[in-house]
Amino acid sequence: MLTEREVYFNGEYRRWDEAKVHIMSHSFGRGSAIFEVIGFHDTPAGPAVFRLDEYLSRFWKSASLLEMEPPLTQGALQKAVLTLVKRSGLKSGFLKMYGFYPEISFKILPPQRKFQVAVCLFSAEEALGQPLESAPRSVTACVSRWRRLDPQTVPIEAKVAANYVNGMVARMESREKGFDYAILLDTQGFITEGGTESLFLVRKGHLLTSALGTVLQSITRKTLLEVAVTMGIETFTGLLKPEALDEADEIFFSGTAAKLLPVRQVGDRILNEVPGPLTRRLSERMAAITSGRDEQFRHWLFPA
Repeated sequence: MLTEREVYFNGEYRRWDEAKVHIMSHSFGRGSAIFEVIGFHDTPAGPAVFRLDEYLSRFWKSASLLEMEPPLTQGALQKAVLTLVKRSGLKSGFLKMYGFYPEISFKILPPQRKFQVAVCLFSAEEALGQPLESAPRSVTACVSRWRRLDPQTVPIEAKVAANYVNGMVARMESREKGFDYAILLDTQGFITEGGTESLFLVRKGHLLTSALGTVLQSITRKTLLEVAVTMGIETFTGLLKPEALDEADEIFFSGTAAKLLPVRQVGDRILNEVPGPLTRRLSERMAAITSGRDEQFRHWLFPA
């Protein structure tokens, strides 16, 4: 039960109901909170957080891009995260980490640069609204009329709350059209990613994804590209035209929760084999890695 859960909040472990800020806080009114969503997994050595160092580095990068000053060191926050997981008693689930300005403010600029940090913890069922084994095994998608935020307007590589309205309206549009997910193009008309997910295409045994610059520097995306190389799978990152969606043999989204989420339909096109063979291979390898069964990548797991 969430009400019995602890939250790491501004240097303390507080009860769930005690982790509060005022409704007029700057981050609530201006969307200035930064965040990370991180998975932790059941392994033979106990619960372990996946690639925690990478997620914390990106959290620090988001803070830097917005000129936010962290209230603690990266090492101290890593220790706090692992302690929170251990104290929870959960074997697997998700963490949501926030950096936010709690001060009451009407102004557009934050009242100070130093922010506060909170970390909340969820089981998979609490986070997704259903048991992980009941989650969809494949999804449908359509190309959205909304374009991905342009890197010349805001720092899109920062995981800042305000940026996620972009993905939210795209997902809302896709649902209204009868699809599960949205695929966004950039302002030049090239494929970028989903509303909150990275997007991969498979063509003639090659793994294709959009280049950094107009997409989030996703840790899962980075992981899949690194793992694919060790499996002898050729990869390509670059500009992808929308027609590539019609030419792809396999298509899948990736993210913290599902790792790989096969797409069975894009617009009017229905794919034949879902998941496809390369998607299955990558999915099985990721399952082995996150469960601690893959010696090559065991260093990506941080035991609680």
